[in-house]
Parts: sequence; structure tokens; C-alpha cells
Amino acid sequence: MNMIGRNLMEPDPTLLPPEPEVVESLATGEEPVDLAAKHPTSSLVWALLAEEALDAGYTVEGYAYARVGYHRGLDSLRGNGWRGQGPVPWEHEPNRGFLRSLAALGQAAAAIGETDEVERIGKLLNDSDPAAAEQIKTLRS
Repeated sequence: MNMIGRNLMEPDPTLLPPEPEVVESLATGEEPVDLAAKHPTSSLVWALLAEEALDAGYTVEGYAYARVGYHRGLDSLRGNGWRGQGPVPWEHEPNRGFLRSLAALGQAAAAIGETDEVERIGKLLNDSDPAAAEQIKTLRS
């Protein structure tokens, strides 16, 4: 990571550990719904379920899946030194499950009229990585 120009008052980026079993299972075609039972702590699995539900018009289900992914991600971030603030870079692939859950939660919250939550989630996503929202949008289009 490039340290030149970095704000020394900002906490170090939090880098979540890889989930090779989840990534490999997804690559071989295993469904996220089946992986959720095998890997319930994986934010990526919950993010995928949330995105699928939201894409299919199941807003409440998408909200629930995204909330699980968000909370599992918070648990993992805290377990890896995150103290409620600081970068969670999109460029580090294992962070993407949390960031995608966060984006899906914001999308679902907007769909059900949770204005305060949309603002809070948007701020957290931007504070985690200002490029993440655009990366997720590109990934999902």
C-alpha cells in the first residue's frame, strides 16, 4: 500500500482475511443460499443473496440478507482491528463482501423509506472507501 500522502492521523486500513472455500465454491457454481448454511459468517454470501433478492424485487428479503451481511462484516472487521472508523479498501478483495452488503443495505433501506439509514449507510460506505459505491455499481451492471 502506498504510504506517500497518507493521512497519518487516520487509522490503518482494515484488511479482512480471505475466504478461499467460499470463493472456490462460488466459482464451481455452488449457490449462495447453500453456502450461507456452510459459511454463515461470510459477508460475501449474504451480499450475494441480498443482491439476488433485490434484483428479483424481493425488497424485504434483500434488506434482511443485507443486514445479516452487514453485521457479519462488522463482526469480522472488529475481529481484525477495526475500531468503527478508517479505511476498508475495495481493492482488497476479501473486504468486498462487507462493502457489497453495505451497498445492498443502503439500496434496500431506500426502497422501504428508511431515509436516516440510507444516509448513515452511505456515509459509512464512503468513509470505508470513496470508490466502493462506483465499483459496486459497475460490478452489478
